[in-house]
Amino acid sequence: MRYVSWNVNGIRACVTKGFKESFDMLDADIFAIQESKMQKDQIRLELDGYHQYWNFAVKKGYSGTAIFTREEPLSVVYGLGIEEHDQEGRMITLEFDKFYFICVYVPNSQEELKRLEYRMKWEDDFRAFVSELDKKKPVIICGDMNVAHENIDLKNPSSNHHNPGFTDDEREKLGKLLDAGFVDSFRYKYPDLEGAYSWWSYRFNSRARNAGWRIDYFLVSNRLSDKIKDAKIHSEVFGSDHCPIELELDI
Repeated sequence: MRYVSWNVNGIRACVTKGFKESFDMLDADIFAIQESKMQKDQIRLELDGYHQYWNFAVKKGYSGTAIFTREEPLSVVYGLGIEEHDQEGRMITLEFDKFYFICVYVPNSQEELKRLEYRMKWEDDFRAFVSELDKKKPVIICGDMNVAHENIDLKNPSSNHHNPGFTDDEREKLGKLLDAGFVDSFRYKYPDLEGAYSWWSYRFNSRARNAGWRIDYFLVSNRLSDKIKDAKIHSEVFGSDHCPIELELDI
């Protein structure tokens, strides 16, 4: 099966920049998006053959996630079931016969790390949630996790140390999630590949210079690691400041 995840940075804008063409080209069994930045009925996507599940933020034009899947899930859960976390449309969980599939948009710590403390709480609650699911059946997690885990995952680690997305606290939380029973599919396949990024600032001609960060991930339960056929970063696809990422899994 082929899975794709993409932070579209506003689906209404991305649609005008070739989203449907990219969607068709990538031909995923399950396609997840983050940062839809829309409310219900603000756009209608015609995606033949796909069931659509959307989670909208209360705040207009902010956050939001969606999953488009060919197979209808057994169940759908929106959010973490914790009111303080579930106002921003950051998460959708689909249950299938053999696995859970989660689309997540992890909170950004923001300038001067003003939201870092909240994010730490969110990370702990998210890890607890997925760990409980993992006891029942394997879990596939995808999305913008707003952190570059290791130095290899961004162009300029030294100058960005302590900046949002590369603080020791954020990196430690992702490490704890992996230690809880998950594997980073891209690094599993390509442990030493440099220059592989999924997000580039719109400033300073960053994408053309490939001065980017790898902050979008597919994490899978450890017991699925031997089923990872490939993990890709589609840096050739434009339409957002992120590019799509892909996981091919033999499940």
